[in-house]
Amino acid sequence: MHFKNHILTKKRVKTWFYEGNLSRHFNMSSEDSSSCPKQMPAERPVSSESESLDLLCGIRKPVIHNMVSTVDLGCPIELRKLVLHVRSAEYNPRRFPGVVIRLREPRVTCLVFGTGRMVCTGARSEMEANLGSRKCARIIQKLGFDVKFMNFTIQNMVGLADLRFPIRLEGVQLANEQMTQYEPEIFPALIYRIIKPRLVMLIFVNGKVVMTGAKSREHLYEALNNVYPILYNYRKVN
Repeated sequence: MHFKNHILTKKRVKTWFYEGNLSRHFNMSSEDSSSCPKQMPAERPVSSESESLDLLCGIRKPVIHNMVSTVDLGCPIELRKLVLHVRSAEYNPRRFPGVVIRLREPRVTCLVFGTGRMVCTGARSEMEANLGSRKCARIIQKLGFDVKFMNFTIQNMVGLADLRFPIRLEGVQLANEQMTQYEPEIFPALIYRIIKPRLVMLIFVNGKVVMTGAKSREHLYEALNNVYPILYNYRKVN
């Protein structure tokens, strides 16, 4: 996979960040190449699995920051009826083709489309994603729609990891040109595309790593275990 065909733009970078709801934590400016996360954001309680120290490379497992899941409700949804009867629903078809429903518990956002497809984002665990999707499906069902709950799937996980050492990103990029892209004048992180498992890493000079595109926790763990020795070889030594 040749990276030259993937042009790095501000719009592309912002898409990666906003899909994972990460930009508000890092307070980044694309014009400031020195900007990078100083500390990991405070997390809501998650399962103890994400806090254990059993990665093969010896660092903490990534903290799951966001999960995106999809489910088929099995019937078409009349969006205008939905927005009229659900207090937390928002609908602006000129800006977005679906109804946005925000739940307080679990704290997730569901995007409902007229085809009956629903997307849930903002969950911190598989249980939250499933519970939030089922709760929203039940709300829609109470309005008289023949709702089912089919093909629930986790589509994307966003994880945050800390390698605990600074990295010479220029060296990593030069040694892995086909897999990486680094343009600090546009974005302060090195972008590392993993082919197997298929996901993207955003690696910052201070050792913080954002991983997105994973389908499971195991994919996050496998990718980090595989890339860790490469990054360790380019750690900054005083």
